[in-house]
Amino acid sequence: MASKARKKQIWCPQPLTPLMEGPDPEMQEEGGKKESSWEVIREWFRVQKGGPPSPGTNLSASGYGGGGTIPAKRQDLRLLLGVLGCPLAPIPQANDPVDHHLLHIKDIPFETSIAHYIIQQYLAATGCLKQQKCNKNMYASGSVKMVCCETEVSAGRNVKTLGTRSGESGCFVLWQMLPGMWSLELVVGGNKVVAGSDGKTVWRHTPWLGTHAAKGPQRPLRRLIQGLDPKSTASLFSKAQCLGEKRIGDDDCFVLKVSADRAAVMERSEGPAEVIRHALYGYFCQKSGLLIYLEDSHLTRVENPENETVYWETTIGSSIADYRDVDGVLIAHQGRSIATVFRCGEVSMEYTRTRMEEAWSIDDVVFNVPGLSMDYFIAPADIFDSTVPSPSP
Repeated sequence: MASKARKKQIWCPQPLTPLMEGPDPEMQEEGGKKESSWEVIREWFRVQKGGPPSPGTNLSASGYGGGGTIPAKRQDLRLLLGVLGCPLAPIPQANDPVDHHLLHIKDIPFETSIAHYIIQQYLAATGCLKQQKCNKNMYASGSVKMVCCETEVSAGRNVKTLGTRSGESGCFVLWQMLPGMWSLELVVGGNKVVAGSDGKTVWRHTPWLGTHAAKGPQRPLRRLIQGLDPKSTASLFSKAQCLGEKRIGDDDCFVLKVSADRAAVMERSEGPAEVIRHALYGYFCQKSGLLIYLEDSHLTRVENPENETVYWETTIGSSIADYRDVDGVLIAHQGRSIATVFRCGEVSMEYTRTRMEEAWSIDDVVFNVPGLSMDYFIAPADIFDSTVPSPSP
């Protein structure tokens, strides 16, 4: 009975709908001009406000012009996949695991020593401390449902709310090999997003942007640290600070924070987009020791073609639940993420805010997959010729 249930978990979520893996014809001009991820998001907001396209904008890509109009549902899906598809954590993982035997209390701040203790409790709660064998690689498959909920547009005193709640279901497959190598394939609404890391370079491919490398230092995939890989989560928070306590639902939690330093965010900036800050907050239950909520905030300043300064703030909050034992390690098997993209000007009182959701569940997790090698994580050759900027959320 167990084997039959396992096979059902693995194969049921796989879609049979056609996939759009190549360049999207509706997103291409005759000259083959590519757009950056920020241009796609910016034009999506402009369409919601009912404004004309930006000067120099790819008209077919933005949904303007005869014969090249993109349905609103597909526009929503591109925004969903761009924000929630494969976001990265703000900082790289630490090379060495947290080890209290090497720590000297007098040498570190009090907030950091408390955070080390909380992370040690987290590793104990998930079973990583008593684990005998080392998990060198991992395979996970799961299903997702993404919904674009509502957009709020403010023009001074007037506030207009546009609610579409257009959503799509899909699935994903994730491979990981330590240290720092991972590969993700996500299919939602017939569109496929592929992302990966070879330990040095993080890259992403979407049908409307093609293949491009992420700017800045090599950072872990957010899906890995939201309860799927406790050791990666612990490594990420190894230099965290404890901000205090906060209640999440019915649970009292310790709040830990890690943030990218100034040099790292400057390295991720390119062209008109300048990353201001990127911080990650982990909420660890005081009773169970487990990570139950994860929130990150990413602020970027963009200079528009009209020489207008615009700020974009992306906030993603994820509830993490349903921890189950997999080979002696507790793995979170479901959760819900709510993302908010807020746009405002430096002087004007106008702003635009859109809210989107993702419900995810894990169907299967396997550690130490036989035959998985480093060759599986080789980055595609065309990323080295890519000129598309990607200040990833």
